[in-house]
Amino acid sequence: MNQPENQDNNKDNSGEDKSLENLLPIDEHVEEVAENGQKVVHRGVYLLPNLITTGALFSGFYAIIAGMHQNFESAAIAIFVAMILDGLDGRVARMTNTASEFGVQYDSLSDMVSFGLAPAMVVFSWGFAELGKFGWTAAFTYAACAALRLARFNTQVDVVDKRYFVGLASPAAAAIVAGIVWQWNDVLLSTELAMLVAIVTIFAGLLMVSNVKYSSFKGIDLRGRVPFVVMLAVVIGFAVVSSAPSTMLLVIFGIYGLSGPVLWCWRLFRPVEEN
Repeated sequence: MNQPENQDNNKDNSGEDKSLENLLPIDEHVEEVAENGQKVVHRGVYLLPNLITTGALFSGFYAIIAGMHQNFESAAIAIFVAMILDGLDGRVARMTNTASEFGVQYDSLSDMVSFGLAPAMVVFSWGFAELGKFGWTAAFTYAACAALRLARFNTQVDVVDKRYFVGLASPAAAAIVAGIVWQWNDVLLSTELAMLVAIVTIFAGLLMVSNVKYSSFKGIDLRGRVPFVVMLAVVIGFAVVSSAPSTMLLVIFGIYGLSGPVLWCWRLFRPVEEN
């Protein structure tokens, strides 16, 4: 008489058998979401977008390891690979309708490693070690600003204009730091040049937590039709970047990083138009 009752206790509200799950040392992830105005409980995580996020996380981790072994070119390239994967996971999740709160938080933690810790560790190993306390202070300032930037972004994601980033996005800041390392990875830095790079690193970190607005380019319709000349320009752009990737990527992201302060100064000092 007790056997059917015990079998029912091994099932959750959805009727799924939990007897096998109880044998595992890791609990199943349960996430409550709103669908059509009702709360629905989902078990497990989506594989595809989180697999891409894991690839970005691995790229950031590899960059740290490569930097510790003085392989700075590979470390910088790994950070750019993490940028590509970071740009894909969210889009893949939206296109395949596999977005989840777990994926959002996992992506944020991956970003902290790939665009916060990895650039700071790589640039410190590359040129800041001889600067003493100022060197590790510059690297820590960048890493801390990246953490603050990601925390602020997560809390304001639903209230800000999606056309703009408030503060420099952490992948773009990481691209500036990694681009410098990639461009001059085999150069023996003087103390003066190392100081200059440290100041740029601090400045990139402060831009992340600033209120300076940057275009997010989220208004671009990737599914719509464009004139043929636009496609031609894209092909030429790929050719130019591939001819000297370290130089061109540093120039592109350097211009993007400076565009925010320049536009902010222009709005601040432009004359007020009379009605």
